[in-house]
Amino acid sequence: MVIEVIRIGQRLVRDDRVTTHVALVSRAFGAERIFMSEVNPEIKDTVEKINKTWGGKFEIDFIDKWKSVVKKKKEENFKIIHLSMYGQNINIIQEELRKEENLLIVVGAEKVPREIYELADYNVGVGSQPHSEISALAILLDRIQKGKQFEKDFPDAKRKIIPTKNGKNVQVKETRD
Repeated sequence: MVIEVIRIGQRLVRDDRVTTHVALVSRAFGAERIFMSEVNPEIKDTVEKINKTWGGKFEIDFIDKWKSVVKKKKEENFKIIHLSMYGQNINIIQEELRKEENLLIVVGAEKVPREIYELADYNVGVGSQPHSEISALAILLDRIQKGKQFEKDFPDAKRKIIPTKNGKNVQVKETRD
């Protein structure tokens, strides 16, 4: 399964941290790429540093127009999932989503254009109360993959967290720089 994410919109100043977390959750929960518009370019630097230290090849692509990316992905046989509080409940639709091979997940910031609801193959909600788009993305990615995204190691990692009952254990790979 190929999973990519597109972040549409950004509330100025407030969303730098939120958008960074959308990217980090996308990366940590198994997506391969995120498309972003209207964002602080430092977010890409942050994620590249995370990749360098913690491994992986997660990519950030800056875009001008979200609609052209969504339409192109549809042509490439991606199913478009729009995260929305008003969509079908994740508990009802998750089995169907697991059968898809290529997914583009739309994560909005401010009011999402009505057209997204129409372009999406699935409008999915994770609850019926106001909540963070970060939490919705994490829940969706986890439900789609049934936790299997956490069973793989990130390639070229210089650091790896070793799960422990108490304390912290971080394995540091020695490198010659």
